[in-house]
Amino acid sequence: MADEEHGRPFEGRRLLVVSTNYAPELTGIGPYAAQLAEHWAAAGADTHVLTGMPHYPAWRTDAAYRGVWRAEERRAGVTVHRRRHYVPSRQSALRRAAFEGSVLAHGLLAPPGVRPDAVVSQLPSLAGGVIGARLARRHRVPYIPVVQDLMGAAAAQSGIRGGGRAAALASRAERFALRAAALVGVIHESFVPRVTAYGVDPRRIRTVPNWSHVRTPSADRTTTRARLGWREGTPVVLHCGNMGLKQGLEVLVDAARLAPEIRIVLMGDGNQREALRARAAGLPNLDFLPPAGADEFTDILAAADVLAVTQRASVLDMSVPSKLTSYFVAGRPVVASVAEEGGTADEVRRSGAGLLVAPEDPAAVLGAVRKLVESPAEADALGAHGPRYVARHLGREAALARFDALLTEVLRDGREGPRR
Repeated sequence: MADEEHGRPFEGRRLLVVSTNYAPELTGIGPYAAQLAEHWAAAGADTHVLTGMPHYPAWRTDAAYRGVWRAEERRAGVTVHRRRHYVPSRQSALRRAAFEGSVLAHGLLAPPGVRPDAVVSQLPSLAGGVIGARLARRHRVPYIPVVQDLMGAAAAQSGIRGGGRAAALASRAERFALRAAALVGVIHESFVPRVTAYGVDPRRIRTVPNWSHVRTPSADRTTTRARLGWREGTPVVLHCGNMGLKQGLEVLVDAARLAPEIRIVLMGDGNQREALRARAAGLPNLDFLPPAGADEFTDILAAADVLAVTQRASVLDMSVPSKLTSYFVAGRPVVASVAEEGGTADEVRRSGAGLLVAPEDPAAVLGAVRKLVESPAEADALGAHGPRYVARHLGREAALARFDALLTEVLRDGREGPRR
């Protein structure tokens, strides 16, 4: 019987995944890269990952890896090759360039000593995309970049200091990485116009959405609220994940100042955390929580009354927050303070699990929150759409099957990327 029939369709293949973020990181791109690599390893492939040192979302190198220059690990059947890089505690265009440059230099100087049958990279980082393209060309094998965010757009839209100058350089690197591909994966169709603008034939683009990688909530909601000190009768608005520039979390701090009867909770880490703490000084109704572990993460989400996703008004087509998949699992209504024409707004509308309000407008955020608090039946009905949307569209097995199809297509055709 064929290997495919035994659930090992990639038996005898060797794959290289390039992703600057990887397990044990619990948020952002890392969990998706890890679950994808582990899936291919379970499907019979000799799977290798070239990655950095764990640092996200705190933008501090994990204590267990400080001082480590290079490391090789086995994690869930995957061989993980780690390379040290610079980690900026604060973000500017210059510091981001130094981060990308250090990832690029170390990755190209000391790549894994294996010859893969295909190379798959996650964008961002920019460096990961360029490394993937260069290694695939070196070995004359197919290359597949998967677009999670677009850094050229990010530099222009996120408000990072010096971003205008960085946007052109980032776009050049993205163009190189994407045009070298046999096929390009994008996690949302809103990325397609910008990818095609880089010169990629639309026929070479495949949509491979992210999936929900967290467990469903299981703890008693009242017990969780009591443990966290959230009083019954006090509405709780929770934001979880990265505290960076593009999130524009100042809108939630300002909302807390306007509405002392509502508790705002920011759970996570990131390079803007201290600036947000300074802005929130003296606000008794705003709490900062550290990132939650996987065992309690969705229980905390489900204990909130409203889950918030925020972005700067300028953020349109650069990213779709991975936190949305977790929010939908939690079954609580979402208030999205984002640009109406962006991919994030598209996903909230498609799910039916939340309300859209104008970005960077604390009064609009509070209006939506109060509407939900005053109409608990409506809030519960909106929240209930989330798990249903996950079941229909964000299932892990269906999403990984799309990646399998993407990989199978390039391996079957044996195509390399276009030559320049």
